[in-house]
Amino acid sequence: MTALTLIRHGETDWNLERRIQGSTDIPLNDTGRAQARATADELAAEFDRRGVTPIVVSSDLQRAHETARIIAAVLDAEAPVLYPELRERRYGAAEGMLVSEYRAHHGAPGQSPADDEEDRELLRARGVDALRRIARDARRITAPADVPVVAVSHGGLIGELIRHASGDTLPLAGERIGNASAHRFVVERDSLRLLSYSAIAA
Repeated sequence: MTALTLIRHGETDWNLERRIQGSTDIPLNDTGRAQARATADELAAEFDRRGVTPIVVSSDLQRAHETARIIAAVLDAEAPVLYPELRERRYGAAEGMLVSEYRAHHGAPGQSPADDEEDRELLRARGVDALRRIARDARRITAPADVPVVAVSHGGLIGELIRHASGDTLPLAGERIGNASAHRFVVERDSLRLLSYSAIAA
């Protein structure tokens, strides 16, 4: 059993403009860096109370990797290990589109996906496999100790993992995954349990 905290990366300019990012490699802005530091401080207080230093991992996209580096530095943890499987959902031709434009053309049931858009079922399978692999790697590295993991990823992937672990009951309608928010899971051999999640109004 591995305790895993999923963190969404800090804000980017495309987040601020409400643009679809997907696999486009957009950097953090200054607000995003401040958000990452604030989340890191909250995690540091928690892990200090528990007397543990977590393993930090992240998507290889720079907005997630920089968030993870900031968190790892505050936690005095090793440099983040990169897992490309933690990348955001690929939106293909829709990347760069305003969220409102995407929803008007592709976001509702029955509408066609954008060209080269990643299927949500495949996204879910990729995310679940990624968390299982990360947990296996962490156990192999730290056995026999039970060391928690902090993983920095992306809103679309985190949302799909929350749906999977909650039997598609969460997040609630009208909620979205905020930048630098924390979501807690337990990864077991054959299951992914959601302990808590944090969402904001869409």
